[in-house]
Amino acid sequence: MKTRSALFTLLVAGMLVLAACGAGAPATEAPAGTEFYANEPAAPAQPESKVEEEIAGQSVDSIGFPISDGTAYEVISQSGDLTVLERSNRMIVKNADIRLLVEDTNTAIDRTTQIVGDADGYIVSSRVWYQDYYEHQLKYASVTLGVPVDEFEKVLSRLRGLAIEVRDETASGDDVTDQYVDLQSQLTNLEATRERVKSFLDDAKTVDEALRINQELASLESQIEQIKGRMNYLNDRSAFSTITINFEPEYPEVPAPKPQTWNPGLVLQDAVKVLTTAYQGIAEFVIWLFVVILPILLPPALILWGLWKLVTRKTAKVIADK
Repeated sequence: MKTRSALFTLLVAGMLVLAACGAGAPATEAPAGTEFYANEPAAPAQPESKVEEEIAGQSVDSIGFPISDGTAYEVISQSGDLTVLERSNRMIVKNADIRLLVEDTNTAIDRTTQIVGDADGYIVSSRVWYQDYYEHQLKYASVTLGVPVDEFEKVLSRLRGLAIEVRDETASGDDVTDQYVDLQSQLTNLEATRERVKSFLDDAKTVDEALRINQELASLESQIEQIKGRMNYLNDRSAFSTITINFEPEYPEVPAPKPQTWNPGLVLQDAVKVLTTAYQGIAEFVIWLFVVILPILLPPALILWGLWKLVTRKTAKVIADK
């Protein structure tokens, strides 16, 4: 019985090692028997390089991102399972940051809300703050939008139309197609391994074997859920682009200061204030002199004067005796 259990354990471990090796293979290297081809019933199977050539010749928008043509690609594994990559040619996560000088921040925010609503997008976050400028309080705002990837360029164009001046604009794209295909390959291998391990559960002869198989199944389920979560995240990020807008209000004109005319009355008032302050200072000094300074310095001064007189008198007497 122990020999049989050991052989059974080695068999399960060997299958898991093979599954792990298959899952770790990079997405760019298709396993033997795996083919990529356009999703057309009559089209023959083409190698992966064919797809790359088609993508390389794809047109791009004004920012440099590929324009989707709606073509889907299929992945056929060695086991014959069919998985369709329900995306356009490439899965690209697009992001943009734009800084706009606007005439009125409130109006710009309202129109931005309308633009994102027309594009079936949503507001991810927003922030408003104020800054003092002379006698005015200027309103600043930062708004982050999530818009469908197909509306990315259109929304950016409409946002530019809100501004007096586009102070700054940056756009970037992260191609996650390879990551997604790699995750699909890992998911297919892990699901196949899970089914094989499940079949071993029916053949388990002891409780210990059943427990070990259940542990392996729990580990596989955890890995599968993690991969599915990552795939869902990439799907969501590539389906919706992120645009962050910073609104800066136009500075209002500040009126030039008017020159003041000469007013003798004001000059006299200032002179009286200065004279009053000077007399107050002198009076305060005299008060401090007689109330504080003299009572402190007078006793030591009298003692020193008495000692000096005593010394000089003795000196004079000695000189007279000689």
